[in-house]
Amino acid sequence: IGPPPSAIRAMGNKAAAKRLMIEAGVPCVPGYQGEDQGDKRLTEEARRIGFPVMVKAAAGGGGRGMRLVSKAEDLAAALSSARSEAKNAFGSGELILEKVITDGRHVEIQVFADTKGNAVYLFERDCSVQRRHQKVLEEAPAPGLPDATRKAMGEAAVAAAKAIGYTGAGTVEFIYGGGRFFFMEMNTRLQVEHPVTELVTGLDLVEWQFRVAAGEALPKRQDELALRGHAIE
Repeated sequence: IGPPPSAIRAMGNKAAAKRLMIEAGVPCVPGYQGEDQGDKRLTEEARRIGFPVMVKAAAGGGGRGMRLVSKAEDLAAALSSARSEAKNAFGSGELILEKVITDGRHVEIQVFADTKGNAVYLFERDCSVQRRHQKVLEEAPAPGLPDATRKAMGEAAVAAAKAIGYTGAGTVEFIYGGGRFFFMEMNTRLQVEHPVTELVTGLDLVEWQFRVAAGEALPKRQDELALRGHAIE
């Protein structure tokens, strides 16, 4: 049950995932996800991107190996501590850099795909309320999100899933601000917050997981899906 190993591998490394998403035409946060991990190259790229920048562990999540750097003189120490924490937590010290989207919101799209080439998005969850880069509240639908943005973000998430041959449930995470959104990463599983989506769609996503794993087509098409009500976890 769940996606093929190749899809999990494709999204398991933030650097490789971003390169793949850029190729697929999915908008990504401006940054650096190259193979040259030397401090000199990372410093040059940070200056090109422009401060503030976020240093992130390429191989992990949950706030580990993540540092917000507001000015150039703080970068060297941030790279060293992020690299050390990432190596201890994930076995890899590889880092990426991303432009900090000021006042950005963390909005994630629930996607679902079957083995017959069908994929849909089950709208979004807003998880902007966080502590130490870990989610505290999950809310669906995202407050004040324009319908056109919801549709565009959903279609981008579906494109991301199709680009890696995804099947089953997955979550594509975006940063949204200033009327624009950018891909950050994809969680290749049914997440603990999936009941929020179930409450506003009236669907049983665990049942969908079993049906897809059994080789069935998705129970509904995109035009048959609709939001109803509001939910917070």
